[in-house]
Amino acid sequence: MSRNRERVIEVVENSFSQSEKIPPEDLMFSYRGILYPTTLSSPETLEALKSFEARSDDVIVAGYPKTGNNWLNEIVREMESTDAKYTEEEMEEIKNAERKLEIFPCLEFGDPGAYERMKKLPFRRIIITHLPPHLLPPSILQSKAKILVLVRNPKDTAVSYYHFHNNMPLLPSFASWDEYFSAFMNGKLAWGSYIDHLVEWNKYIDHERIMVISYEELKEDQVLGMKRIAAFFGFSLCEEDFPRIAKKTSFQTMKEKSEETHGKFGDILFRKGVVGNWRDLFSKSQNEEMDQKFEDCLGGTKLAAKMKYDVYCKA
Repeated sequence: MSRNRERVIEVVENSFSQSEKIPPEDLMFSYRGILYPTTLSSPETLEALKSFEARSDDVIVAGYPKTGNNWLNEIVREMESTDAKYTEEEMEEIKNAERKLEIFPCLEFGDPGAYERMKKLPFRRIIITHLPPHLLPPSILQSKAKILVLVRNPKDTAVSYYHFHNNMPLLPSFASWDEYFSAFMNGKLAWGSYIDHLVEWNKYIDHERIMVISYEELKEDQVLGMKRIAAFFGFSLCEEDFPRIAKKTSFQTMKEKSEETHGKFGDILFRKGVVGNWRDLFSKSQNEEMDQKFEDCLGGTKLAAKMKYDVYCKA
């Protein structure tokens, strides 16, 4: 059981109720040129975020929406709790603390007072965010906290986000895939442009406290990916812990338990969890447009090599 399961359900279902009263054109707001969901955050919260104080033992997981964040979040939480060897009583204490302090599942969510309340959490904090580096609180990059950055091939990300945008009550929907594709390529979605997000993180790819992992490599060999994550964060796990956690956090297992773990959000969050689904929607011209954009912005970079674009994104 993850620390914030009940909190996730509460936050999302409250947001669903709020969104029913909001006109589609008001479902998102703009902050520093990027769109965000009105029911989950606010300009005041994002301003207050600048004052967030990172700790050296914070475990930070960063990834653009629909790159596999929920999956990686669950993997990291299971690994961290195994490393910390929490008792059931301690886990209950952790959940109660987060619930009492109204700690939200994502760093940029909630009210402006959330960051003061986070200071009261006594244990190692796992912090999830969709933000690019320039919008992270300065203390995160200045501290000794380590950041695990998740990336996914942009074509599958685009398709997954398309279905998410159209099924999520908190976000405006699109009349067609073509309309959505234009918005995706121009960054007119919640959390902005994915390509810009990747370009920013590529600048930090050699940073000693930042590790990049791809959705695809986790799909290829989850245990190997988990061992890299454990080494990066300094988690002490036994050899038998890795296959146990991999089984517990498989897509199928998480999908089957999604109603219990995420409430109404479960059906929206867990769709297919596969690699290569982009071929079902991309037209020839859209395929070429994405290839050209990726080449222009990230061609020849270390991040592009890490993502294996030529393997996962070629028709």
